[in-house]
Amino acid sequence: MDGYVTVIGGMNIDIAATLTAPFVPADSVPGRVMLGCGGVARNIAHNLRLMGHEVRLVSIFGEVSFGDMCWRKCQAIGLDLTLSERRKEMRTGLYLCINDQAGDMVAAVADTAIIDCVTPEFLNSRIDAINNSSLVIADTNISTDALKFLIDRCTVPLMVDGVSTAKASRATKALLQSQTHHLHALKLNRQEALAVTDCDTVKSAADCLTGMGVSQVYVTMGSEGVYCSDGVHHEHYKAMPATVVNTTGAGDAFIAGVAHALLRGTAFPHCAITGVRAAHATLLSPLTVNPDVGRYCLNVEN
Repeated sequence: MDGYVTVIGGMNIDIAATLTAPFVPADSVPGRVMLGCGGVARNIAHNLRLMGHEVRLVSIFGEVSFGDMCWRKCQAIGLDLTLSERRKEMRTGLYLCINDQAGDMVAAVADTAIIDCVTPEFLNSRIDAINNSSLVIADTNISTDALKFLIDRCTVPLMVDGVSTAKASRATKALLQSQTHHLHALKLNRQEALAVTDCDTVKSAADCLTGMGVSQVYVTMGSEGVYCSDGVHHEHYKAMPATVVNTTGAGDAFIAGVAHALLRGTAFPHCAITGVRAAHATLLSPLTVNPDVGRYCLNVEN
């Protein structure tokens, strides 16, 4: 299975601050500040391009300054933007995060109201092109209604990234409200998985999600690796040892790596190995997307 991958969801400006001294609340702390294009869907799309895939990004770009900058940068890396839209009267999404000296997030704020423009009607006008893809990936920056529309109307495998504890429940609500009650894959981190299922363990959360109709569940657990389940096969893959530079974007790289492996015919749950490799590459880079991520995803396990 190959061809276009369509990625639907968040595109925004990233402002990432990494501290060079211990964090002190209510005080200015020395550090390094980087500005670039990000967003969960955009990051996934960028990773997939670096892995050699043709990728359509479905998102909304805002006002002239940041919106034009992100549009040009997305074009420069070869993303197909024909299904995206520019709304120059609106503010481009903005994501601000602060990382400690070890690269772990201390706090973050996401101002992504513009993505609410990705409505069921917006998607319906693009559904034929979306269904002409080999694989569709959506993030939960889009609304529950938009996710429900995709679950019901996608005729190709649909993967969903949970994004955050505040937004992950959109995926399960959409699934329960859908007509099909079926989702090919859902990727959550441990905090999100426990929150959306009200379970106490990752295994019980995965069992709950497969019981809802998720065919493949991937729960990332940071330095403890990833737990995978399809209701029959259960696997825990360890994380690769790393001197962490930055954790932002590791989850986005993971789902891109899983998608890459699935597109290359890798069976579940071995496709998670490529996800672990991609996440590992991101941890080693100060950037949200490691330009060398494709090299880490060679020799996919079958």
